[in-house]
Amino acid sequence: MMENMYNVGKIVNTQGIKGDVKVVRITDFEDRFNVGNTVYAVMNDGTHVGLEIDRHRIHKGFDILHFSGYDNINDVEHFKGVQLTIKETQLTELEDGEYYYHDIIGCDVWTTEQEKLGTVKEILSPGANDVWVVKREKGKDVLIPYIADVVKVVDVPNKRISIDVMEGMLD
Repeated sequence: MMENMYNVGKIVNTQGIKGDVKVVRITDFEDRFNVGNTVYAVMNDGTHVGLEIDRHRIHKGFDILHFSGYDNINDVEHFKGVQLTIKETQLTELEDGEYYYHDIIGCDVWTTEQEKLGTVKEILSPGANDVWVVKREKGKDVLIPYIADVVKVVDVPNKRISIDVMEGMLD
């Protein structure tokens, strides 16, 4: 059985002619794209191609990666649009109160008064703290700041989050 794979980015384009690719990062871990690390490109046919990073820089908010042995734009053209993943064994150990996006997305969100708000559909990282986007059964999405004043309990095994609703949050 194949080990679980986790998305860390998406190749959105090539960069220059020497085999560099432009990546949109979907990971909080700064070291994810360090030189020497391996990521896996998920090809259209479902196969995974292991790619060793031998160069990394940040340019205009994108991660620019170069993979060992891919030294020409023609070598990387076919990677455009593919997801980059890592194996479960490559996941970083987390501190208490830290969670992977894949642990949070899909969790049901309840108020401390036991009212179900909805389900976390995505996570935004605009600044100092993440914001969890909760899809409600009716009405517009609710934005939940991931701060101690709001998020009271995160129960990953049961996919359940308990929050204290701040004034104006549900308006």
